[in-house]
Amino acid sequence: MSEQNKATARRFYDEVFNRGDVSAIDQLCAADFQDHTAMPGQPPGPQGLKQIMGTYLKAFPDIKVTVEEMIAEGDLVAARFAGTATHKGEMFGTAPTGKRITFSGIDFLRFKNGKVTDAWHQGDDVIALMQLGIKPPEM
Repeated sequence: MSEQNKATARRFYDEVFNRGDVSAIDQLCAADFQDHTAMPGQPPGPQGLKQIMGTYLKAFPDIKVTVEEMIAEGDLVAARFAGTATHKGEMFGTAPTGKRITFSGIDFLRFKNGKVTDAWHQGDDVIALMQLGIKPPEM
């Protein structure tokens, strides 16, 4: 089961981030998916994740994420990743800067019946946005 969950997690990074296909979230996440580190104002469930990912993909259409390490135990997968992107679209009210950023993070994903039910994200997202002069949304 752990290997299957790791394969599904890799699909998330490949399909959603690297291919820009937010519709894949419907196949990869359970209907009762919960993002435990959601952005302020992000709606719940897969729809909320699709919305926030769509915002990021419009702002950073060339985003590329590389999974550097993945560990699975039971129903939990931990993924450490790094990425690059160029700010080409509006983000949180800030016009495109054309600046290239690098970022990294760690996600913990819980699975049930082959789909992600819970996600926790820790990363340098705010630092990356601040490098562009973007103020994150108010909490």
